[in-house]
Amino acid sequence: MTVRPALLLRRAGTLLTLRYRYGTADVYGLPGGNPDPGETLTETLVRELREELGLTVRVGALVLAGEVIFPGKKEALHCLFEGEIEAGEPVLNPTETSALEVTWLPLSQLPTFNLYPNVGAAILSIPPGGYLGRIDQPWFE
Repeated sequence: MTVRPALLLRRAGTLLTLRYRYGTADVYGLPGGNPDPGETLTETLVRELREELGLTVRVGALVLAGEVIFPGKKEALHCLFEGEIEAGEPVLNPTETSALEVTWLPLSQLPTFNLYPNVGAAILSIPPGGYLGRIDQPWFE
């Protein structure tokens, strides 16, 4: 199982996401990435958001965790942290991400979008302890 940290960056009733296209589906990923060897999850987030979006961020508390498990595919533990932008505006760096665009999604409509991980409803009402268990994640190709 891989571990993938992501950062919840909110602004004026919206959440920062990266839009990808899989087949005919737009999928909105939470900014984050895979840890390098010897890197903590918070260090990963600081590095990934600097590399992919040109942002300086502050990483706050871990608020959600849950597993995405696809039969026959690699499993992932998603760890979502609160965060703030300290400097910069998000601009895609195409050498560091395959995302098509930066998208600020309305928080109130998160459950209606294809999110990865699929945690839109959970973000709106973060459960006590923040552990979601298995995340019901559709597969996009």
